[in-house]
Amino acid sequence: MFGVGNLFVGWSGFALAGNFSHLGLGLPLPLFLFFQTVFAATAATIVSGAMAERTKYSSYLIYSGVISALIYPVVGHWIWGGGWLSEIGFIDFAGSTVVHSVGGWAALAGVMVLGPRIGKYEEDGASKIMHGHNMLAAALGVFILWFGWFGFNCGSTLAADGPAIGHVAVTTNLAAAAGAVGAMITSWFLQGKADVGMTLNGALAGLVAITAGTAAVSPVFAVLIGLLAGLIVVFAVGFFDWVRLDDPVGAISVHGICGAFGTVAVGFFAVEGGLFYGGGWTLLGVQSLGVVTTFLWTFPLAYLLFRVIKATVGLRVSAQEELEGLDLTEHGHSAYPERFDYSNFLTWLKKNEDTGEEI
Repeated sequence: MFGVGNLFVGWSGFALAGNFSHLGLGLPLPLFLFFQTVFAATAATIVSGAMAERTKYSSYLIYSGVISALIYPVVGHWIWGGGWLSEIGFIDFAGSTVVHSVGGWAALAGVMVLGPRIGKYEEDGASKIMHGHNMLAAALGVFILWFGWFGFNCGSTLAADGPAIGHVAVTTNLAAAAGAVGAMITSWFLQGKADVGMTLNGALAGLVAITAGTAAVSPVFAVLIGLLAGLIVVFAVGFFDWVRLDDPVGAISVHGICGAFGTVAVGFFAVEGGLFYGGGWTLLGVQSLGVVTTFLWTFPLAYLLFRVIKATVGLRVSAQEELEGLDLTEHGHSAYPERFDYSNFLTWLKKNEDTGEEI
């Protein structure tokens, strides 16, 4: 990703060997590696959310390794490692495209190959709502992510530059808050209730969208980007459900769609070069080109990867394993032993497995 190579990929620097002076780093190389490792891990974990509750653990390990080693770092080299997109002025400060869109497009491919959870869709195509087990845990997770995003975005300054870090922190926080408000109002208008899960996803949508331009846009436009991302994510989640692509946590919408939106938004709202600041259409064209080419690289390769996994080691657990729960069948323990006693259910399942009774 960061080695010396060509405009497509780096060919040097594996295992921290070699000279990285071309990066012009102002911090120790191992620290930079540690920081970038978390970005790579994020791209892989985005995929896991979209494929939750029916994917083999061994298959998850395989695709995480391939995405982290072969798919993600090529896009990273294009944008952050001196590749062709960086050469033409593409702006993605902390990864709306590099991290989030790559993860989102890979998740889209995985969901298409994997198929929906059992019981998610009726025969007539109607969608069933399958609530998560604990909204308090979901809210806590979002606020942990929100807090961690200050390391994600502010850390991407790669320098102890107070004014720059302060600006990034403010635009990051404003977009997250605006995203939550935008999704809350949109869901309230559509459903008659302020949907908690959608509000939480709105905060994440705002964070994902601002990540590309957090250092390039003003606080006012950070609010607008967050609001629009909060609105977009509600309709994106509904669209993917309508086309029967089962994404339990809305990862494709939050990371893929809002990552693409936030990247393109830089072309409109960047203080230097943005269309709204008199910069013309050049930056907007560059940003759009980066979004499209990232999709054209990531989605086909990820789709091929999941097809290969499905045809070899298998991608999906059996129907019985899915109904019993992957915590038991893949790991041998209940995730919530204080709440659920599976012994009666498993006894009933064993008793009725030959009767043909629908579960």
